Parts: sequence; C-alpha cells; structure tokens
Amino acid sequence: MNNKILLDNLRCIPDFPEKGINFRDVTTLFKNAECLRIMEDELYDIYKDKGITKIVGIESRGFVMASALAVKLGAGVVLCRKPGKLPAETVQESYTKEYGTDTIEIHKDAISSDDVILLHDDLLATGGTMKAAYDLVKKFNPKKIYMNFIIELVNEGLNGREAFDKETEITALLEV
Repeated sequence: MNNKILLDNLRCIPDFPEKGINFRDVTTLFKNAECLRIMEDELYDIYKDKGITKIVGIESRGFVMASALAVKLGAGVVLCRKPGKLPAETVQESYTKEYGTDTIEIHKDAISSDDVILLHDDLLATGGTMKAAYDLVKKFNPKKIYMNFIIELVNEGLNGREAFDKETEITALLEV
C-alpha cells in the first residue's frame, strides 16, 4: 500500500517518548480530510467482502478509523479500553510490557460467537497490546478475527508480526 500522500503527511517525532524512539504520529493523518478519506477507502477495499460484523478499536487512536470504517461496512464498534473506563461488566486480559504489566478490557456482552471481528489499532511495533486484544477477543469465540494497523514498523527490528500465528491475516496501510 504505502500511499505517498499518507507517507508525506505522517509526522515522525525523534526521541519521543524516550531517547532512541522515532514516534510515528498518526494525528497528522487524522486532521487531514484527504488522508482520512484515503485510509477509509483503502480499509474498505481490504475488508468489504470479509463479512465483518464488529470492529474492535484499541484505545485510543484505534477508535478513529474503527468508527469510520464501521459506518462504511455497516458494522458495529467495540471499544477495547484500559480498566475502569467501561461502565458495564467486562472481560479483561493482562499483558507484559517493556516496563511492567498492563490490562485491557471489553464489555462482556460486546461480541458473540456469530461475529466476524476486525481488530484495529494505529501501530504495530512489538505487538504486545494487539496480542492481548487478540487473546481477549478469542475468549468470545467469534467466527473469524482479522487484524489491521495504519502503520507497521518493519525496519526497526521489533518484529511485531511474530507475536501472532502465521494463519492470522494482518494488514497495514503503511510499512515504515
């Protein structure tokens, strides 16, 4: 994919949030109407024939395109959030990060075994957060799970795809 307009509008912030990290800032894509349209169209082309019934957006940048695409696909949106942010009963998954552990959760009644799920987040780096989201969604036994990112870091030795089974269909709009 690697649309030139998207690449040209993607901001890179060196040494954020810590020295040695080149932060890819998708907010520059979100604020640009043409970039939003391009991302929505490209995602729609990928998933229009997959039978997606729900898109799980990962907190918080994943909410943006999950919502836009869900409208176009006629699917629902499920929020995957940090603990204490969802008001009803939840199912949780904890995972290890470089500097400790974290937990994400989804409402207990958000997904059924009849659903075809698209997990969406802004960036695939190490894969830790998405792996936790994937494991969490698997607890609901949906028919199928797809995975998408706006950006996949492929040249930084993080190997995020290795966190997932080879059968897992993973797409990214941009590879940097």
